[in-house]
Amino acid sequence: MSTSTKSGYHHGDLRASLLTTAMRMLEAGEPFSLRAVAREAGVSATAPYRHFADRDALESALAAQGLRDLKTDLAQGRELPASAADLAELAVAYVDFAQRRPALFRLMFGNACDTGSEERVQAAADIHDLLRLAMAQVFPETGSEALASAGWALAHGLAYLFLDGKLPAKSKDEIDGHVRAAFTAILAARPR
Repeated sequence: MSTSTKSGYHHGDLRASLLTTAMRMLEAGEPFSLRAVAREAGVSATAPYRHFADRDALESALAAQGLRDLKTDLAQGRELPASAADLAELAVAYVDFAQRRPALFRLMFGNACDTGSEERVQAAADIHDLLRLAMAQVFPETGSEALASAGWALAHGLAYLFLDGKLPAKSKDEIDGHVRAAFTAILAARPR
């Protein structure tokens, strides 16, 4: 069933249209509200409320989509890691996602996960599972849960250090090299 507006425009999937519009506005740095998203999508000001109770619900849906997009980027064209170098490449992909989509990345991780949003909870769990499986593949004898958290923390910390300009870099290649070096150094470190 489609939804019609005053202008006669029909949406086959209003929720998807609203999310696409909100994502574009977010990533363009435009302030958005449910009313602004409705206006941009060409629907009535009340139409978004059929799918989102409020702006927080819309942001939670955007965060869930961002987490799914991140998982796709992390899995893109690669098998589960077989080495520390492969794990470093996952970290490179993670930091690259943050660099390419900074507003979304900040939205995804800027506040606590909305436990009322099954979609967001599942998307976050899927990322965590992917990272846990990746660590378990390379370090089967070690507690993969703790290692997954540590690896995620390192990649996440590097992402924010680059986003916030605390680790300046002149190019994507320089960022990638720094991430690889940091990840490889931590995974290879042994006490004396």
